[in-house]
Amino acid sequence: MADSYTKNQIDKLGNAIIFLCEKLLPYTQISKTHILKLVFILEEISVKRFGIPFFGLRFDVWKLGPVSKDLYIDLSGEPNLLSAFIDISNNADRSIISPKLPFSDDEFNDIEIQLMEDIAERFKYCTATELINFTHRKDSPWFVTAQRHGLVEILEAGETNATNIEIDLSELIKEDEAKLAIYRSHQEFLKQTKSLKS
Repeated sequence: MADSYTKNQIDKLGNAIIFLCEKLLPYTQISKTHILKLVFILEEISVKRFGIPFFGLRFDVWKLGPVSKDLYIDLSGEPNLLSAFIDISNNADRSIISPKLPFSDDEFNDIEIQLMEDIAERFKYCTATELINFTHRKDSPWFVTAQRHGLVEILEAGETNATNIEIDLSELIKEDEAKLAIYRSHQEFLKQTKSLKS
């Protein structure tokens, strides 16, 4: 992944993917697109409910986005940072994700476990296309950001597949001063953590 991540962040992301795979595998094969969308949905709903991102990943406006470029790269070949957590196999035109290990809850509090349970239950029957449609709904962070930058038609027409335009999840809570303060404080903490590492 291009950004620098702590071992705890990698462990949290890897175990969240394992959790989702374990919960959803009885219902469907888990594709790269499933994981990319469900990770974003976790982030979106966590910000909406609590004012704190679940992972603190950056998501950009892509045609089939929102996409964390770093996660997309790691799921597009041999995993690098997530190699201890998942295997990737190719099935026809799709990359299929499967867990290497059982889920470990070391990186999660009870509220986060419940949020992952809620997401897994809510989306367990969804196809990858249905997850894309959910993340592209008219009031979604992807749609609002794409519309603000005049990208909806360009992306839908296939004139470009990816942009470097970041989705600002704080837009979800702009009317809630308390959550916005929590969000900004968390972002500042992440920034300071990264600056200490460099």
